[in-house]
Amino acid sequence: MSEAMLEHVNVTVKDPDAMAEMLNQLFGWHVRWRGDAKYQGTTLHVGGEDSYIAVYSSGGNDPVNFDRYKTPGSMNHIGVVVEDLDAVEARVKALGFTPHNHGDYEPGKRFYFDDANGIEIEVISYD
Repeated sequence: MSEAMLEHVNVTVKDPDAMAEMLNQLFGWHVRWRGDAKYQGTTLHVGGEDSYIAVYSSGGNDPVNFDRYKTPGSMNHIGVVVEDLDAVEARVKALGFTPHNHGDYEPGKRFYFDDANGIEIEVISYD
């Protein structure tokens, strides 16, 4: 059996354009596709050539009112591998986000931050 590869995850956000811009600035990605989605929503596919994050909104702006680490079916965080962890951390701070939970353990170094949607993003470097 050949190894499977994760192609994408789909997350609901307040503003897909703002989320796409943040991901582009932090990781050098681009919008691969944009289109209409269910419930009169909009989805943008943001990433590289082989994988992406689909950012979706139907225009809702409800606050997150659950603990993602205790609610079954919730996404805990998105992990993104980068070459230069320090450079990405500087960009995270420049965008007004607060890095936390730094770690240096096998197989690499990492930190986390929460975006404007309450989505936790883990940034990892294996260098």
